[in-house]
Amino acid sequence: MDKSVISLSGVFPPVTTPFDAKGDVAIQSLIENLERWNQYDLAGYIVLGSNGEAGFLSEEEKLRVWEAARQAIPPDRLMIAGAGCESTRQTIALTHQAAQAGADAVLLVTPHYYDPQMTSGALIQHYESVADVAPIPVLLYTVPKFTHVDVDATAVAHLARHPNIIGIKDTGGNMAKVADIVRLAGPDFQVLAGSASFFLVGLTLGAVGGVLALSNVAPQKCLNLYRLFKAGKMEEAGELQRWMIPVNAAITARFGIAGLKAALEMLGYYGGPVRSPLLALTEEERHALREVLVEGGLL
Repeated sequence: MDKSVISLSGVFPPVTTPFDAKGDVAIQSLIENLERWNQYDLAGYIVLGSNGEAGFLSEEEKLRVWEAARQAIPPDRLMIAGAGCESTRQTIALTHQAAQAGADAVLLVTPHYYDPQMTSGALIQHYESVADVAPIPVLLYTVPKFTHVDVDATAVAHLARHPNIIGIKDTGGNMAKVADIVRLAGPDFQVLAGSASFFLVGLTLGAVGGVLALSNVAPQKCLNLYRLFKAGKMEEAGELQRWMIPVNAAITARFGIAGLKAALEMLGYYGGPVRSPLLALTEEERHALREVLVEGGLL
């Protein structure tokens, strides 16, 4: 497969999965959120990544979400489906289903339940086995704060030689590793910064774009940083990056997915409840989050 067929340049929100008051997937609310995000010049969407509570959805729910999202996402924007599972066999099966639902590529989180055995050799075998038979391109996904498993730069560079593995979303925040991936993997392999907190640094080191939770609630700000970087306006880009850090920390590390959904609600999107065992924000936490959004100029 020609890796240049799909460009990952730009900003991708990892969208939330709306649930209704009964805890069921709220498909219409997902569509309405996507229709609003479509007003911005986003490159596409990650559907059922970590922020989509993918680990809490059944296979049937995942298929419904992908099918609905694809209908709401314009054909000129990418839908990247989070299809990583614990076993290689299950990941292959779900990757095929994502392709049938209209995904342009899949984002595959590292298997992690047996984390001591998730060596570079095991991860290379896993990803190559999936990519060998995947009908759409594969992106690696490393998020060690959740999985406690990482893929080192040498293993990523090895995987980058596979014609159907086109990139990686790296959420670890190790900028030396990101630089090594860019250096070792070659120009055809596309790196996505996995957090708005280090988006500018990632771009400076050779990332082509970002998968940013913050772009759910501040899409234009994230797009502005990307455009400032591309235009070489580094002082202005740096100022915007500094603005992003406290807001992003509040809706990710501090309050998690419940915080992201609460922020969406405050900004007029559908947020809705998180799925148990995650907990909703307390009133005190909601007040603290609102203050962050007000201070950041989003409210």
